[in-house]
Amino acid sequence: MRVFLATMAGCLLATFAITAQAKALSQNDRNVCSWGSQIAAEAQQAKLSGINVYATRKRLQARKFPKPWMRMTAFGITEQTYNSRSRLKPAAIKKTYYDQCVQHAIAKR
Repeated sequence: MRVFLATMAGCLLATFAITAQAKALSQNDRNVCSWGSQIAAEAQQAKLSGINVYATRKRLQARKFPKPWMRMTAFGITEQTYNSRSRLKPAAIKKTYYDQCVQHAIAKR
């Protein structure tokens, strides 16, 4: 029972720490992480649906991006997603990407 309580307390502290760190980020950093996580989730959905990477890249090529750096970044995220052996659901990929992006942005400071 003590181990369970200690584990739960650790999880709660980690959750609060991540939330506090996310608030410390600028709105731009949060937007970039959110955008990248959406690209990763879309790539994972396409991968799990059996769409090959070339068709997914072609879709990205036709897509309009508000900033010039976004197209190549989207290609990179898509390539990494397809190269991964992961079979996680797109929602899990989105959350994982966002969390790791936030951690990276905080560490970069």
